[in-house]
Amino acid sequence: MHVTRIIAVRHGETAWNRDTRIQGHTDIALSDKGRWQAERLALALRDEPIAAFYASDLSRAFDTASTTARAHGKPVQTHKGLRERAFGRFEGLTWAEIEAHHPEDALAWRKRVPDFAPPGGESLLQLRERVVAAVDEIAARHPGEQLMLVAHGGVLDILYRAATRLELQAPRTWDLSNTAVNRLLWTPEGLGLVGWADTGHLQDDGALDESTA
Repeated sequence: MHVTRIIAVRHGETAWNRDTRIQGHTDIALSDKGRWQAERLALALRDEPIAAFYASDLSRAFDTASTTARAHGKPVQTHKGLRERAFGRFEGLTWAEIEAHHPEDALAWRKRVPDFAPPGGESLLQLRERVVAAVDEIAARHPGEQLMLVAHGGVLDILYRAATRLELQAPRTWDLSNTAVNRLLWTPEGLGLVGWADTGHLQDDGALDESTA
């Protein structure tokens, strides 16, 4: 059976990431650091065979994907199924503000209650259903090939759990770093984990060439 190899990446940093402000479906642009991370990612993946590029339709993911796709001379296809979890009224707030003003909701969120949804947002159960369906649909188009998916922290969390068969409420012990390289295998039976959270390309060794300056 042909498998589909997936390079899954969280978008580059944004100002809201730095401020611990919840983004969700709010369209926040990459920061200067986020653009630098995207350039380093493109450099690290320049010799990888990548048949297709997919990204969330939010600009922070699309722009991250586009930097690598340009180096391969390929377009980026957007898919709303790769969007971050919708956080409803929490979007734009910091963790501290949510805990101060919505303590009961904050507790349910912190405990990862699967069917809890912020008002106007999605539950973890809804997020998992959406993300797994999107990745199944995309990966099935590329048997025997490698593709790149650029999405968001919540999406990457779901993919890790799906690949390792971990429940939604299991404590997170893995990194979701901006532009880390995460590798998965997909078959019609599901996802498998190959490698996770490779950030070697983000080590600033002072040896950047003109394309990353």
